[in-house]
Amino acid sequence: MGEWTIGDVVDTIAEVVGDRPMTVCGERTTTYAEMAERTRRFANFLAERDFGVHCDRDQLDGWQCGQDRVALIMYNDRYPEMVIGALKARCVPVNVNHHYTPREVAELLDYVKPRAVVYHRALGAKFADVLPPAGVDLMIAVDDGSDHPALPGSVDLDDAIAAGDPDSRIEGSPDDLMMYCTGGTTGRPKGVLWRQSDTYVSSMVGADHACAGEIHDKVRNNLGPAWFAVSPLMHAAGLWTVFSGALAGLSVVIYDDRSKFDPKAVLRTAEREKVGLMTMVGDAYAAPLIEELHRASYDLSTLYAIGTGGAATNPKHVQALLEKLPQVTIINGYGSSETGNMGFGHNQKGSSRETFDLREGGTVVSADLTRFVEPGDPEIGWVVRQGRIPLGYFDDPDATRATFPVVQGQRGGVSGDRASLEADGTLRLYGRDSLVVNTGGEKVFVEEVEAVLRAHPAVADALVVGRDSDRWGQELVALVELRPGAGATSADLRTACTDELARFKAPKEFIVVDKVRRLGNGKADYRWAKGRAAQRDALAGQP
Repeated sequence: MGEWTIGDVVDTIAEVVGDRPMTVCGERTTTYAEMAERTRRFANFLAERDFGVHCDRDQLDGWQCGQDRVALIMYNDRYPEMVIGALKARCVPVNVNHHYTPREVAELLDYVKPRAVVYHRALGAKFADVLPPAGVDLMIAVDDGSDHPALPGSVDLDDAIAAGDPDSRIEGSPDDLMMYCTGGTTGRPKGVLWRQSDTYVSSMVGADHACAGEIHDKVRNNLGPAWFAVSPLMHAAGLWTVFSGALAGLSVVIYDDRSKFDPKAVLRTAEREKVGLMTMVGDAYAAPLIEELHRASYDLSTLYAIGTGGAATNPKHVQALLEKLPQVTIINGYGSSETGNMGFGHNQKGSSRETFDLREGGTVVSADLTRFVEPGDPEIGWVVRQGRIPLGYFDDPDATRATFPVVQGQRGGVSGDRASLEADGTLRLYGRDSLVVNTGGEKVFVEEVEAVLRAHPAVADALVVGRDSDRWGQELVALVELRPGAGATSADLRTACTDELARFKAPKEFIVVDKVRRLGNGKADYRWAKGRAAQRDALAGQP
């Protein structure tokens, strides 16, 4: 048979282990058979309203999308169900970060131009002023146990599923798309377009199965302990975790993120569900989990691995976890929305390594993008993936050409990270070359924050940089030059940021300087700014 759609894989698994739990989130347990039927009903509900494909893939360029988009403004609960249901309808599910401000969500929706929006009711209330956006024909409300009513004109999700045909199957194509929205240099995210079959193989531990029996054999005896996805599913890394486990026939526990991250709740869930693998987002999750492990005892004897991705994990946190959980392997996942899951680094008690084992297609290209780097070559180039990579960025031909260049006759996806290849073929990362700060698993483009600060009436100039943080991996620090005679407090500047931006984009510290340094060409001197931020000595008069 060859290439597969994700919906077909789910249905094929349900044929042999239908009664097995596929996902568990809070009080909700969904078996493979239930997931197969509900997503089929939801797909048919959409199809009956003419949602789906409107232009064949072979008629389009890589940055074009001939399918209807369905925006998901959702917590983790029922997120996989909506992704699979949209895919079965031959629509493109689009992740929307619910930590964004209403203005940011409005800008993203204006870019994506969805035809439908699926939202949890509490999030509908948060974004009521910008929902529904222009061009949306269908609003679907998901009950989240809150007192918030559905937005006017919305259809209840359970009513939509009940109305869908339970028997009709829509024949999809491996060419049907998924979209992962990731940060862009202007602040507005870019939508990365992947063929379903490619993202299944590259990031969900899938394969080009010869027949259904191959999947049946794979999952029938895959009776290992459940996986636990603590990471938010609105980010690619979290979604990859869920589908990597579930599409292999394992039960996957999903953290109920309707309330603030609670390390006690995480560890109690891991203990109760007897999970084998747990994923988290770098230092932002590691630090409070370590603190809780020191505070109380938990039976985590079934836990054999902790996967961390979306942000770097400080080595001291890795070692602290291994001290408390000596049986565990800490797996550092590396990848990006533009490359998929690229590789893994493994740390065990008494054994650690700083490099990553690359998955198929992963390598390094020279800094000038003219050649592929061989193992042992000292050149620090760019991380790149060949083979199963995205088609491009939605509605952005220039960015598509820049990020997916042709090198030595082969098209590749460049992640933006600088790296080299060790003699043993493993990858050594040196960091991003762009002005991106990864704080707690959230990517922040500093120019966006700078623009908000510079708009403040008391601010003459501002630079924003990242600084190492035990809590967040990296934290944002702003260096601010005030106008003569003007005054502004840290609280004033922080409020100016949070009024316009998601809270995670607000700097943790504001340092007043006499003059923001710029280079002769007018560009910001970020090396100077990072040095000042690292000193942690705000000048007298700091707001």
